[in-house]
Formats: sequence, structure tokens, C-alpha cells
Amino acid sequence: MSASRRSGTTDELGPDEPERPGQPEQPERDGSDLLAALLDGMDAALCAFDADGAVTHWNREAERILGWTAAEAVGRQGFAGWAVREADAEEVEGRLMSAMEAPGRQVHEFALLTKDGGRVLVRTQSAAVRGPDGKPAGVYCAFSEVHAQIDLERSIALSEALFEDASWGVVLVDADLRPAVVNAHAARALGIGRTSVLGRPLGELLAQGVEELESALTHVLAEGAPPAPAEIWVSVRTPEGEQRRCWRCGFVRLASPLAEEPVPLGVGWLFNDVTAAKLAEQEASMLRFRGNQLHRAARAAAECEDPTEAATIHLDFALAGFADHAVIDRVAGAVGSLADGDSDVPVRLVRVAATPSGASGPSVLTGQAGLPVRYAEGHPALQCVERVGSVRASVGSVPVERAREWALARQWPGDAVHALCAVLRSRGRTLGAVTFLRGAGRSAFERSDAAYAEDVALRIAAALDLAGVLRG
Repeated sequence: MSASRRSGTTDELGPDEPERPGQPEQPERDGSDLLAALLDGMDAALCAFDADGAVTHWNREAERILGWTAAEAVGRQGFAGWAVREADAEEVEGRLMSAMEAPGRQVHEFALLTKDGGRVLVRTQSAAVRGPDGKPAGVYCAFSEVHAQIDLERSIALSEALFEDASWGVVLVDADLRPAVVNAHAARALGIGRTSVLGRPLGELLAQGVEELESALTHVLAEGAPPAPAEIWVSVRTPEGEQRRCWRCGFVRLASPLAEEPVPLGVGWLFNDVTAAKLAEQEASMLRFRGNQLHRAARAAAECEDPTEAATIHLDFALAGFADHAVIDRVAGAVGSLADGDSDVPVRLVRVAATPSGASGPSVLTGQAGLPVRYAEGHPALQCVERVGSVRASVGSVPVERAREWALARQWPGDAVHALCAVLRSRGRTLGAVTFLRGAGRSAFERSDAAYAEDVALRIAAALDLAGVLRG
């Protein structure tokens, strides 16, 4: 009896190889033990038949799927009556043994019987085994449960689809935090070709946000996938310059399925650009907050007996989250306003109220002496009154000392680097201007900021106009 029939595992098909004269005697089972270990370690079930249809090989995966041990399977003539129903045996064996005469591999699906009487639908791949003379000496058959095969095919198809057709970015990052595979969407988001991304540090691909992204990837490698997506702001280098983007990211840790213990292969990083939605959400939140501030300011100002005090209340409520300092300047003179036709009259402004410089607190009323502020020609506040429209100004990228000189020369606090002047209009006349100032820790004023400043200016102008009417 051959080694395969004794051990229930394997040896090569065909007659035993005769011993050569003078060859050192080897243990009989060395070759069969090695082959048995190889076959028993396979993930697929494997069996083989000789030219007469007798089972010669049966590995452990085949035993796991059908329940028949190698000792029970090896030596049986075909599958009839034990692994296949009698009614199906002729067809099944005919399809399997036909591989002896067919080129390449043959793929079939049919039902096999388990030892406990159940049925398992399997997908088989069979091919001929050639003898030393090149003639068919038998057939080997590898098989697996159909659902397992379908799951594998689905996994492969999903992987290929993600890296080709997905509408979100997919990046496979290795254990060194370098991209190993990148799909087309991710390459477009990074502003670089798919092959150019591979193996490069993330710091070369992103201008900002690298530290946060690398921290997330390191955490996933060590602890596993987070329970929810994370939103990460990054800056991407493009031919037009750096662009600020918000990516909603999901992470999964990848481990080798072939290792006994999970060995991290890297991280699967999936992301989608949600910049437009985040900006819209932030803008809506900002508008709600500013609307609430205007409402609260109106209610508080309604309780003031002095309209000038009501004007400072509007100013104080407007500062929250909007600016660091603010000043109110009114047209100098007995009338305290300019008509639209008074363009030839030189504009002079008197400081009416200002926020404390260098300390927090409510706005302070000033200008009781009526002395004009020493504004140089072309000052933003003067431009605002002359144009009857909002004016924005910024010091730009200059050293700190230059920025301080710029602010002090315009009669503003020394830490101001951005300014927004809104005209004070009431009853068809120009009363002055309100100026909002931001420090270096804030961004420059935008168009949406100008619209809010104009809303505040309308309320301040109405209060100042009412104060002038009462005094008259």
C-alpha cells in the first residue's frame, strides 16, 4: 500500500520509485510526510483520483467541509454512495474524470454529501495529472463551498471597484504611513497623479493637517478603527495655490489573514470632501448667532433712556465673535450730519464712543469736547463717509512693528491689523461711521462681515439721530 493510502494524505500518482543501488537508505515516510503537511495546510479542500477513479488524496480542509476523514475517503472508488447521491454519482464522476482528456482546468458546481447526511454545494476546479510518460494518470480536484467562493469573489470585486470606480477617495496606507495604493478620486483630491503619490510621505502631499491625519492613522494601527468618521481640515497644494478642504474620513485597520496573530499591513483610509457642506453649516451657524445678537441688542437698547447709551449697547453686542475693537465717529458740527449734496464740504469726524483699548469692558462715551479726530487724508473712516458705503482695510503681511505703526497712524489701537468701516445713515443723511477692528489672531473682514456691520450701523445711526433730536 502506498504512503497516501496508509496515511490518508498524499503521494504522487503512479508507481513507487525504485531505490537506486548505493543510495543511502532514507526513512520511507519523509517524502509523504512533507507532501501531507503541504496539502493539509492548504486553505482549499483537495482530493485526487487515479486513472480508475479511486480516491488517492484527501486533505484536512476536505475533511472539514464534508466530515469524512482521510482514512475513510482514501481508497474508495469514486464518490458514489458516500460523498454523492447514487442518482447523481454517474454525472458527477463523469464531469470530474473528463478533466483527464481536457486541456487546462475545468470548473463545475454540484452538491456533495456530508458524513451526517447533509448536502453542500461546492465549486470545483479539476485538472489532469500526467505521469512520467506524459499520459493522464489521474485527476486532482480542488473544491470549496460555493458561498465561501462567492464571498471571496465579492471581496475581490469590491476591492477592485473601490480602487477604480468609487466616488470617494480610497487610500491604502502602509505601516510607515506612506500611500501604497490610491484610487483615481483620491489622486484628484490630492492634486497629483496616482503613481506619483505612492511611497511619498504625507507631508509632501498636504500643506496643513498632516499632523492630525498621521495621528489618526497611528491610532488606527495601534487600537483599531474608530467608531465614527472624523472630519479633518487639510490644505492641499494645487497649481492655483493652497486650498483649504474638509475631508470626512473613515479608517479601517488591515491585518494579514495568513498570520496566526493579526499582523497590521496598514490602514484603509476612505474620505469624502465635505468642504461645501461644512462652510454652509458654519455660515448658517454664524448667521443664527448674529441674528440672535441683533435681537438681544435691540431688546437691551429699548430699555435705555439715553439714545447714545443705546448706540453703545448695539456696539457691544456686535463685538461678540466679530471684532476685537470698535469706534463710533460722528460728523463734526452743530448739525452733526451731512446731506447727500454736501460733497464739497470737508469731512471732519468726532469720536463719540470707543471700546476700551487693552482691557475688556463696555464701550465708553467720548468726544464731549467736540474736537475732531486727527484723521489723515484718505483715512478709511473718511472714505466711508464720503462714499456713503462700507470700506475694508488691512495692513497685510508686514512685521509686527510696522503693523503697530500702521494702526497708531490711523488713531486705532496698536494691535489692530484689519478694519471695516460702515457708514451711519438715518433719515437720508450721513451721521458718521462705525469702525470694527480685528487683531492678528483673526482673519480679514469679508463681504458677509460687511453686511452684518451695515445692519449694526443702521441701529447705531437711528439711536444717534434720536439723541440729536432730543437734544434739539
